[in-house]
Amino acid sequence: MLGLSRILYEYKIGDLVHIDISPSNIKTAPHRRYQGKVGEIIGVRGRAYIIAVKMGGKIKKIITTKEHIFPYKGCRKEK
Repeated sequence: MLGLSRILYEYKIGDLVHIDISPSNIKTAPHRRYQGKVGEIIGVRGRAYIIAVKMGGKIKKIITTKEHIFPYKGCRKEK
């Protein structure tokens, strides 16, 4: 069961997020290899978010819903 603060959070393009796969809605979950990774929101598709995750030397795009992400709280370097 997810808390309301995780579902009601409003994400903007450019925000950093942690990927945390929740078993509550497995249909929209990303692949398990992305569990614990940090990515940047690059777009929105309906209720889902497009997240860019760097793996190795490539950028992977993941499409998932709010249940499987939460805001990144670490330090962020300015561009």
